[in-house]
Amino acid sequence: MSRYDRWNAILALLAEEGRLTVEQAAESLDVSTATIRRDFDQLAQQQMLMRTRGGAVSQSVSYDLPLRYKTARHADEKHRIAAAAAELVTPGSVIGMNGGTTTSEVARVLAQRESGFTIVTNALNIAAELAVRQHVKIVVTGGVARPQSYELIGPLAGGILEQVTLDVAFLGVDAIDVELGASAHHEGEASVNHQLVSRAAQVVVVADSSKVGRRAFARICALSDVDTLITDELLSDELAASFTEAGVKVIRAG
Repeated sequence: MSRYDRWNAILALLAEEGRLTVEQAAESLDVSTATIRRDFDQLAQQQMLMRTRGGAVSQSVSYDLPLRYKTARHADEKHRIAAAAAELVTPGSVIGMNGGTTTSEVARVLAQRESGFTIVTNALNIAAELAVRQHVKIVVTGGVARPQSYELIGPLAGGILEQVTLDVAFLGVDAIDVELGASAHHEGEASVNHQLVSRAAQVVVVADSSKVGRRAFARICALSDVDTLITDELLSDELAASFTEAGVKVIRAG
């Protein structure tokens, strides 16, 4: 296991447990306690966790980890969600996408298609991955790059978005709730995402079930602005029913 794979695993364990001892992490990852102590110290230096006597605890910043540390979480579910999302795209469509691990996976699935389409995005990683695909036209918004998500945010992004019309917007979110709607941890991301929503004929939220029924700091849009929620099979029947009753089509990708 590489160092970055270990860090992904440590941060995932912390997200679930909130607190982790050196011994617990070493046993879970099958590495030495000395290795875990070094990992804890290095992650603490990057403010990804807080060191304690004999272990580590999560802190608020860990809920907004850089994208590269999130990719291992719910990977299988995100691939199935992406495959289901790609089925909604017809050749020649103009597609809006914000940043995030799930939307990045949607972009990768779409890139494997032979038919042409246009992607409008504020995500630098999506633009970089698809720029070499000759059948994909990439339009990138302006803005200031946010290292945690590779997204361009700020007022410069609005200049492009005001001038485009989207057939469908695939929206990655930090949380989605029946009452609050879709939300994000960072207000700058939420603002640009709201503009994407406003330009789209159809809005599709792509989110694994761990984000459904939750709320985050900054509202992106009301639930009435969302047409479809694509999530995984772990979403409970009760939660699925509440979104359906609110007028949102729910797809549990399996």
